[in-house]
Amino acid sequence: MAAVVDATDGFVVVGSATTGEESLTAVAELAPDLVLMDVNLPGIDGIEATRRLGAGRGGPVVVLLSTYDEDQVDAAGCGATSYIPKAAFGPDRLADAWADALGTRTADQG
Repeated sequence: MAAVVDATDGFVVVGSATTGEESLTAVAELAPDLVLMDVNLPGIDGIEATRRLGAGRGGPVVVLLSTYDEDQVDAAGCGATSYIPKAAFGPDRLADAWADALGTRTADQG
């Protein structure tokens, strides 16, 4: 994930976590604008971590990533702004997800 963020203009990695619990702590300490959350984290999964972050209710913008298509259904109900399959995750998809979250994506971008 970090390589994609580094390759995307205007984005920088400010932290990382390897478990759902660590993600909650990192977000509380770092207050990022955007969280890229893997659905399949040890401990609490990325969907539950997203719920706890208050995504969509004043918390950070959360984009969920997973290798499993069925996770997209769960992503919609946890407050995540969008879901990107890992196989499709790249700088363009990241920039589009951010623009969608901010409501700044134009017709010629999508």
